[in-house]
Parts: sequence; structure tokens; C-alpha cells
Amino acid sequence: MYWVFILFLKKNNREMVEKRKEGMGGNKEGGDNQKKMFVGVVWNCAAEIKILLTALFFLCLTITLLQYFLPSRFSLSPSDLRLCVSSVTKLSNSEPPSLVLSPPPLKSPSPPPPPSLQQDETLGNGVIKRAFNPFGSAAYNFIQMGSYRGGLNSFAIIGLSSKPLHVYGKPHYQCEWVPLSNNQSDETVSTTITTTGYKILPDWGYGRVYTVVVVNCTFKDNPIIPIGGSLILYASTGAGGGFGDDGGGYTDRIESLIEKHDSFNVSVFDSPPKYDYLYCGSSLYGNLSPQRVREWIAYHVKLFGEKSHFVIHDAGGIHEDVLQVLLPWIEKGYVTLQDIREQERFDGYYHNQFLVVNDCLHRYRFMSKWMFFFDVDEFIYVPPKNTIGSVLESLRDYSQFTIEQMPMVNKLCLTDDLGKAPRKWGFEKLVYRDVKRGIRRDRKYAIQPRNVFATGVHMSQNVGGRTLHKTERRIKYFHYHGTIAERREPCRNYINSTELNFEGAPYVLDMTMRKAAASVKKFELKTIGDGLQRTRQ
Repeated sequence: MYWVFILFLKKNNREMVEKRKEGMGGNKEGGDNQKKMFVGVVWNCAAEIKILLTALFFLCLTITLLQYFLPSRFSLSPSDLRLCVSSVTKLSNSEPPSLVLSPPPLKSPSPPPPPSLQQDETLGNGVIKRAFNPFGSAAYNFIQMGSYRGGLNSFAIIGLSSKPLHVYGKPHYQCEWVPLSNNQSDETVSTTITTTGYKILPDWGYGRVYTVVVVNCTFKDNPIIPIGGSLILYASTGAGGGFGDDGGGYTDRIESLIEKHDSFNVSVFDSPPKYDYLYCGSSLYGNLSPQRVREWIAYHVKLFGEKSHFVIHDAGGIHEDVLQVLLPWIEKGYVTLQDIREQERFDGYYHNQFLVVNDCLHRYRFMSKWMFFFDVDEFIYVPPKNTIGSVLESLRDYSQFTIEQMPMVNKLCLTDDLGKAPRKWGFEKLVYRDVKRGIRRDRKYAIQPRNVFATGVHMSQNVGGRTLHKTERRIKYFHYHGTIAERREPCRNYINSTELNFEGAPYVLDMTMRKAAASVKKFELKTIGDGLQRTRQ
């Protein structure tokens, strides 16, 4: 009935429009013709209007009767009527309904495959951009920085882990070695070996959101090195002692190290190391002074000699001016620069310097006789008539020794340098030493890395062998605190005295490092040329 009614209205509308056109065509007299046309239209539609009014009357009557006889919950409101009328209008303007088949439900997508292990990348200028591979969920269960062999049957895995997990929980680790087959197809054999991972927390409780973890994996049987294989670390957050997601937590399976067929040279464990001395630097950050870095690297390359190497870790401090200072030494093979800025994502102590020095220890463990740990505002010094080689030869029976600090003030200079200070190097013009007593001052240290399992910032507590602390007459270091982070002339006050009190502290004149400046400048010029002569503060 509804469609019949609609077709009837459309037919009458067409007739009305045709009659209106005829009226407009036959009458051209202006307003009188329009009035006659309107009366004609109304007269011709009188029957339709009567039908429409009758329909509206019966509709209203029906609504009234429904409200009277039906319960209140079935009552119709004006809004309901408007909704009904709008629906009818939409239907009148639409095509007749047709059968629509709904598409089949989509299958839920399969979970994405685990991300591949990111590798370190050597950039075009020789900088090694380090990769950090997090596993788990924040705070991450384990964030691996490096994994290295410690011997024929041992490995060290260095990373970060959630500090609350280690303070309040009982996380534990298991190591698995999966060897490769004897052929070149890299298909794994069925036999694997496992061992319990021994964890070391070397940051003395200084960790923040994350703490440093060194996991030692020592297998009873030697892994088959010529064949190669994979080292798998199972990092469990649970306290039950088992590995799996049942009970006290969950376990992450981490492929920590992959060795290709015949890729590892076992002679590294028995051969003489490549370097006599290797420097492991802490994280460098902030707006560092290029001139102070220039002085520091030239001085120590001269001190340690040709068989030395310096590993510097860029946590944001190696801006373009500092990089230009380091590039000549990188090209000469004395410096390796590692970009570790990504570690800032993981909130550890002091730009994760405990993580950095432990990675450096295990990464270069078999490449150096001695490994030094100190900062770029500190200068190692050995007395006259001695060399760094003779001093360390006298300490060969110790696995570790610490070095006493000589604190230098960072703003007092000699009156003789007035007007000449900008042309002098920092350790040449800062000549006043703090001699206040009763203060425990930080010490720095050196180790024989093959005897050390984990390390710290000021010393290692995980040493196999003896440690010597009383080394004042053999070796010490001068500390120019605050100079490396200031890009301005350090001389603020000029003094003509051998002793004085300044800002509540006693100082004495100490010309020790000043005397070494001339020979260091000549060494730099001879080794890398005059390219750094115009370096700014």
C-alpha cells in the first residue's frame, strides 16, 4: 500500500508540473497570470489534499487510541513520531531494498615475529655506533649491550635490568649453548649444553630504574668452537627457581651471541695482547670543551705510547667541535669512538657509566695487558726518571691498583700568565693544588683485565688476585674538576703566591704538570700536524 500511495503522489505531481508549465506558457501578463496559475494548481490538487488530510486525521486518531489502551512503556512521544516520519522520508528517496550479504568475519592477525638482533654499525668516519637490544616489557627484564667470550668454555653477557626486580624479587638466569652442525649448512645438531648463569651486580647499588647486570656463563664442557653456535640466555623474573611462565613470573629467551662456522680464533686466549695499555672511558655528555679534550688526548697518547688505545663513549658530549679534535687520532689508530646515546632511554646511574665500563672490560679483555679507568679531566702522572712501563712492570704481581688524586683548582692562575693565558693549555696554567686534609678523595684505578670478572667506576670488587692501594710514590693523577664542561677561559683570578687560602680552602703552587706542557705540544705537532692549532675553548 505504501508504494502504491507514493506512486500516486508522484503521478499527480507530474500532472501538476505539466499544467503549471502550460499556464506559464499561455499567459504572459505578469502578476495576474501568476495568481490565476496558483488558483489553478490548488483547484486541480483539491482531491489529493483531501486524501492527505484524511490520512493525517486517521494517523492522529490511531496514536491517541494507542496511548489510551497500551501501557505507559509503549507510549509514543513526539520525538518518536519525528523519527518515524524521517524514516519514511528516507525510504521514499531510496531504492527498493535488496538482499545484502555481510562479509565473513576477518581472522585475527598472527603476532609479528620477534625483532632481529640489532648489530653494531661502523660509520663512514670510523665511529662505531653501538646497538642496544631490549627484551621484555618496561621496565625491561633485560637490556643487552654486549655478549663476549671469556674463554674456551665461558661467556659474559652485559646489560641492564629492572632495579626493583633485583631489589625485591629473585630473578635468575640460565645459559644454553646450541652448537652448529659439522657441515656448512648451519643446521643445528640436537645436543645442547646448559648451565646456571651467575649474575654480578657491579654498580654498588647506585642504579636508578635500571641496575647493571653481568651474567657469567661457564659450561662444564667446552663449546665446539670451530663449528660455531649460539648462546641463549633465559632471563627469568620468577622466584621459584624454574624457567618458564608458570608460577612466579615469566622468562625471556634471548639469543645473546651467534658465532659462525670457524669465525672465532681461539689463539686470542694465549697470544700476547695487541695493546700494552687500553683506556676505557666513562660516558661523555654535555657541552664539552674541544681544547680541553685536545690537551687530554695528546698528553695521554704521549704518556702511554704507541701500543696504547683509547675507547671513548659518546653519550651526547661529542659534538662537532670535539669530533674534529678526535678525528686525527682516530685516523692514526689510537682512538675508537662509540656512539652510546641510545642508552639514555634507560634510566641508569650517571648516563649508565657502570654499564659502559663493564662492556669495555669484556669487549677488550684479551686485547690489552693493562686497562685504565679515569675521566677526561684527569691526567695520569708518573715521577721523573720513570716511565709508565717501568711503573706497571713493578706492579705486575697485582691484578688491580688504585691511584691517588691530586685536586687542582679550576680558576686560579699565576700573575705571570696575565695576558698570555688564552694561548696556554689548561694543565699548563692551572697550577694551584688543594691541600685540605681530612677529606676522602675518589681514586681511579688500573687492572689486568684477564683477572677481572666485573668492574666499577673507582675500582673493581670482582677481581681474581691482589689489589694495591698505596701507590702514591709510583703513580698519581691530577684532577682539574669542572674544566672539561666549560667552554670559556678558566683563569678567573691571577695570584703571585706559593700558598694561599681561597674560598675557605688552602692551596699551594704545584708546577708539576706545567713542566710537561711544552713536550706534549711538540709531540702533538709531530704526530698529527698543525691541524688543531686553532682549536677553540
